[in-house]
Amino acid sequence: MVDKDDFASQRERMVQNQIAGRGIRDERVLEAMRSIPRHAFVPREYRHLAYADGPLPIGAGQTISQPYIVALMAELLGLQGDEKVLEVGTGSGYQAAVLSCLARQVHTIERLASLAEQAERTLQALKIDNVQVHLGDGTLGLIEYAPYRGIVVSAGAPSAPRAMLDQLEDGGALVIPVGKRSGQVLERWQREGDQFKHEDILTVAFVPLVGQAGWKE
Repeated sequence: MVDKDDFASQRERMVQNQIAGRGIRDERVLEAMRSIPRHAFVPREYRHLAYADGPLPIGAGQTISQPYIVALMAELLGLQGDEKVLEVGTGSGYQAAVLSCLARQVHTIERLASLAEQAERTLQALKIDNVQVHLGDGTLGLIEYAPYRGIVVSAGAPSAPRAMLDQLEDGGALVIPVGKRSGQVLERWQREGDQFKHEDILTVAFVPLVGQAGWKE
């Protein structure tokens, strides 16, 4: 049994060593990582590892991402606080919770009902009220609420889906792992009018993005 004070100290060490220590400089992102209790999004049997430097299983063959990667993807969006953003691949809800500290409104979409329901319960328990969880095929984005200032994809895609690029507002950014099922490169795509520029950030390994514009089951 780990008490709340110990979780808080583990979280501070996580921020200092794993996140700031690896070059994340956005103070708003660092504060979000300090304030969101990652252990609340981790299954009870893995809770003692909640602030470890790596991903953890959350059921249904899915994972909660490594804390550094969550922070890096958030920083790459360059949010100021008044934006509307989309997360594809809700999973545990942790990335959405971090984004809730950085944007005005977060929409997050998950294809697995069991994960979507659990994430929604966790977010509600933490009284995070600016995240809306949706069930559906996230590879198509979420056109109903577009355009978005930022889109972050928490699963690896064979390519950047055109639907997501089209749902960015001018100046917006898409952060997405692209490559093979077994490994990807984290890419940032930025919209400039009708054009898009993209850059490779680093090598990553995410679970596959499954859906119409992603991988098949």
